Order: sequence, then structure tokens, then C-alpha cells
Amino acid sequence: MPDLRLTWRPECYHGDGKRPPFFEGWYFKLVDAVARQRFAVIPGVFLADEPGASHSFIQTLDGLTGRTTYHRYPLDAFRYTPGELDIWIGPNHFWQDGISLDITSAERTLQGELHFSALNPWPVSRVSPGIMGPYAFTPFMECYHGVLSLDHQVDGSLTTDGQHLDFAFGRGYIEKDWGQAFPKAWIWMQTNHFFRPGTSFTASIATIPWLRSAFRGFIIGLWHDRRLYRFATYTGASTEHLGLTDTHVNWRVTGNVGSRLRPQHCRLEIIAERSEGGLLHAPYRAAMLQRVLESLTATVAVRLVALHPHGEKVLFDEIGGCAGLEIGGEIAGILD
Repeated sequence: MPDLRLTWRPECYHGDGKRPPFFEGWYFKLVDAVARQRFAVIPGVFLADEPGASHSFIQTLDGLTGRTTYHRYPLDAFRYTPGELDIWIGPNHFWQDGISLDITSAERTLQGELHFSALNPWPVSRVSPGIMGPYAFTPFMECYHGVLSLDHQVDGSLTTDGQHLDFAFGRGYIEKDWGQAFPKAWIWMQTNHFFRPGTSFTASIATIPWLRSAFRGFIIGLWHDRRLYRFATYTGASTEHLGLTDTHVNWRVTGNVGSRLRPQHCRLEIIAERSEGGLLHAPYRAAMLQRVLESLTATVAVRLVALHPHGEKVLFDEIGGCAGLEIGGEIAGILD
């Protein structure tokens, strides 16, 4: 059951007092100013029924090479400050405005400090505490989701295996997941590298267990010109088409955006081009298993069209690069 005191604080650690199985992980995407370096750093914690399987961890993904590493730490190496994003895993520190890394292992060395500025979190309100909307209040969801910054500036540097990486004036994105396990099937994509800095797109669709059944649920956000266009199952939007080939994901949704008093009926067309990636670990109920292929070299074409009785008006039509793309689980269950 979610801690109601933290429902409006998706960035915080939600695992205090939770019984296994339980996981929580934060996803920091880091891209330098010229997109030559693309990294994802994922700190987290996993609680298992088997005590010896419980641990904290830091995953890394080199988005250009696809190389991944999984650094396992004892459970008691995980420390946090209640009520805010401020966690430690061993000597590694992650907080709202930056990360400090000191990883030394046979797989990879990674040291340095990065700072974030001008963060843009998914809006939180009394009736809609973040990207989950009203589902954030549901006590039996398998997996909860939060977007802590749709786009922000990154500054600082890292050193990995002796190579210096300068992230000055780079771009970043932060999200997180927590709960019992990842969904049975899902597609996730994200990019904040469009023509103009400050535009960001994130989308996911998954099999959502519900009582004794399940449904296909999705959440999409397009952040552009300081406005968030939302399409989600809970907003009444619907998927008209979702198709998958060896090279592309094709997705089309319709729904109302804007306020209830002045709704705007729109169609969102998404074409994501798949690319090579690396295998990340994902939480299943008994273990963290290396089964998720993620790329940071995909592209996502996004076209937003306002639908009027006498015609259409294109509101946004661009291609985003340096995109994260995951396709996992029994995917046939969520396709058309």
C-alpha cells in the first residue's frame, strides 16, 4: 500500500516499512552538450523474500556502446533522508540537484560529480499527484511511476575507466519506479533532444493488473513551450493503433488536452525507430534479472494535431534524438 504521506512526493523513497517483494529505482539520463556522451545511471534497492537476495544497486548504461554494468551493494549500504530525494548507496550520493559517483569495480570505474539546474518536474496537484494521476491513490498497483524532471541542464564531469567526460551545458532527465515488480509487458520511450532545448517527450504503455483482471494502460506527456500535453488512460484518451516491427514502434492516440472548461481534441502520432542497446536488470518478484534491452540512440518522431470539425491544425511536428527506448515482457499482449 502506498504511503499516503508521500503520495504527493514521488521523488522520495517509498520503501520504509514495506514488505518484500519491493523495489525502488531512480533513472538519471545524462547527455553532453554535443550528444557524444550518453549515460544512464540507475540507483535503487531490491527487497526479496529470500533475505540473501535483498540488496541495493547502481546500474550504468553507456548509451553509445550499449555497455551495461550492475554494481551490487549490501542492503545496509542504502541510506536516505525521509521526505526528499536524498539517497546514498555506499559512497555514491544522489539528490534532487545532482549526483556524486565513486564506483570502483572490475567492471567499471566511474567517478565525478554532476549538478542539475532549472528542473521541470511533472506537475503535482491535490487531485493528480504526478504522472500517475488518480492511480497514485490506488493501494494495490503493481508498479508506480514518477517523472522528477522532464528536462534540465547538466553541468560537471565524470571519469570512467580513465576517460574524462565533460557534461557542461548538457541535458538531463529524471524518472523513477517503485512497487512489487515491473509489468508483464511494456513499451517505454523518452527524448528531450528536439530542435529547441526545453522540449521533452515521455510515453509508456503496459499491462496493468487490476483486481482479478488486467487492462492496457498508458501515460504520455509532451512538454513544449512551457505547456504539458497529457494523454493517458485516466484522462479518457484512447489508443487508436499500436504496432511493432523489427525497426519501428508505431503508436497513435486521441484525446482531449487542456482544461475541462476549454478542452482541445487532439491526435498524437508517434513513430519510434529502434536501435541497438544494452541489457539492463529489471525487478521481478524473486530477483533482479538482466532482461531489459534499452537504447539511448533511438529516435522518436512526434506529431501533435488539433482536430476541428472543419479541419486539422498541426501544433507540433519534430523528431527527437538521443532517445531512450525499452520494449519488454510478453509484448504481444499490448499490441493491436
